Amino acid sequence: MKNLKQIVFIGILLVFGISLTSFGQKSKPWDVPANFKTMSNPVKSDDASLLAGKDLFNKTCAACHGRTGLGDGPKSKGLKTPVASFLTAECQKQTDGELFYKSKTGRGDMPKYEGKIDDTGLWQTVNYIRSLKK
Repeated sequence: MKNLKQIVFIGILLVFGISLTSFGQKSKPWDVPANFKTMSNPVKSDDASLLAGKDLFNKTCAACHGRTGLGDGPKSKGLKTPVASFLTAECQKQTDGELFYKSKTGRGDMPKYEGKIDDTGLWQTVNYIRSLKK
């Protein structure tokens, strides 16, 4: 019986410790290679591009980032790291190339879209993200 109590106690400590380490966890800085930071978006941000970007966003991004890009999608609460809001100044100050790189390569909970969405589609999605407003 004493061993059972010890096992339960250790289990509670482990769960509590894991909860504390993930509570308020912030994303680590996401280093983007210099050649992507300076990359220009080759897709013009026009009505057709924004419509295609919105469609891709709603199919692939909205579940986590939310329909309006606030980072409040239905899947966001179940992830290990906070989901970025595209409406923050921090996000909007990123270059198009940085947003493209992050969408293409993914990291952690953020899926990798390379091989799933072509580059044109990723650039269209970047255009749509730029159009989101508070």
